[in-house]
Amino acid sequence: MLTYRNFSATVDYSQRFMPAGDKIISMLPMAHMYGLVIEYLYPICNGTSIYWLGKAPTPTILLKAFADIRPYLLITVPLVIEKIYKAKIKPIIEKPAVKAALKVPGLNNIIYSKIRKGLLEAFGGKVQEFVMGGAPLNPEVEKILKKIKFPYVVGYGMTEACPLMSYEAWTKYVPGSCGKAIDMCEIRIDSDDPQNVVGEIQARGENITIGYYNNPEATANAFTEDGWLKTGDLGIMDAEGNIFIRGRSKNMILGPSGQNIYPEEIEAVVNNQDYVVESVVVDRGGKLVALVFLDEQAIATALLDAETKHSIPEKIRLSSNRQLPSFSQIHKVIVQDVPFEKTPKMSIRRFLYT
Repeated sequence: MLTYRNFSATVDYSQRFMPAGDKIISMLPMAHMYGLVIEYLYPICNGTSIYWLGKAPTPTILLKAFADIRPYLLITVPLVIEKIYKAKIKPIIEKPAVKAALKVPGLNNIIYSKIRKGLLEAFGGKVQEFVMGGAPLNPEVEKILKKIKFPYVVGYGMTEACPLMSYEAWTKYVPGSCGKAIDMCEIRIDSDDPQNVVGEIQARGENITIGYYNNPEATANAFTEDGWLKTGDLGIMDAEGNIFIRGRSKNMILGPSGQNIYPEEIEAVVNNQDYVVESVVVDRGGKLVALVFLDEQAIATALLDAETKHSIPEKIRLSSNRQLPSFSQIHKVIVQDVPFEKTPKMSIRRFLYT
């Protein structure tokens, strides 16, 4: 149950700390709290015009919408910018001549500046900030965005927090984090050493739900004895208050030697591999298996022969394992014929594949 107080607290914070402007594109469903509050209530209270995408956010559809509407703010999930990165930036920076030029001091800054300008133009040319949430941002994508000084930030929240819990303006944002606790919400890490040892992220504040409708047992289980919401997410917090999420407690895999393995971190590496659109890492009989959905259009465009196509899964496995610690090595890669089934906020329904 979310109260008027919860909604007004989040909208009030957004009005005070997020940029204001004339147009946004809504890509998330109103049935999802992120879409309802941040893409509808907040802009409505600002007098901002809202344009609903109404279609699956493919690169072609997105680029046309950005060019036509020219939004000042983009609020969505990391998958959107990751798609644009693969379509617009990666092909450029992987050219041998560009790779060589990026190693030359001074020249690299000129190239990064041009990439930044081109990317901002791809988003309509008026974007002040790109706010993402709902999933971690791919580390490779984030590394490039930081180098080109792109105005992005990753926030954190959940339905029970209506939905925002952490955010930071892009000029102060720390890469890899999801910002700091917003000013009407407290966040703590349930750990003896929250800066170094992963623990559950817990929160309390004006934006936090009062509980679950007609379900006192679920409400009691959702909160600690001293009134903090148990998010089920695992993370750490640095000395400055920046929050770093490591994964969901229910997704964590216990390694053969007792290591905590976070599939989200492995998936970030797998998703960087050629032709991979998205992936899910699961435990199958004590072995890590990566389920992947491939970009068949990109494979067709590359005009690969049958043998090369057949070797793609194994190349994905070997390339990923070179970047992963020994306890997170992938045993097998299995190709999915169809995209992974998604929730309304475009997160993969993991339980269907574990």
